[in-house]
Amino acid sequence: MITVTSVEAQSRFGELIDRAQREPIEVTRRGRTVAYVVSEHEMRELTDRKHREETDKTLTLAKTLAAWNEFGSRHGSFADEHSTL
Repeated sequence: MITVTSVEAQSRFGELIDRAQREPIEVTRRGRTVAYVVSEHEMRELTDRKHREETDKTLTLAKTLAAWNEFGSRHGSFADEHSTL
């Protein structure tokens, strides 16, 4: 991955877009990373991966809640029997 300053990125934007088809470009401002220029293919892969991870988390949560509800249905609630309210 190459690194360019934001000023270089502005003046060489067309070249950066072409280069980003082969590898990501890191853009810095005042020595700190502020952005990346990536190809459409790389961006699609990143967003697809993020979507899969979010879906996996949702499914895991749903399974956990279903198991908890099933446990509660079978055994009742500990809080109900021992509540101080």
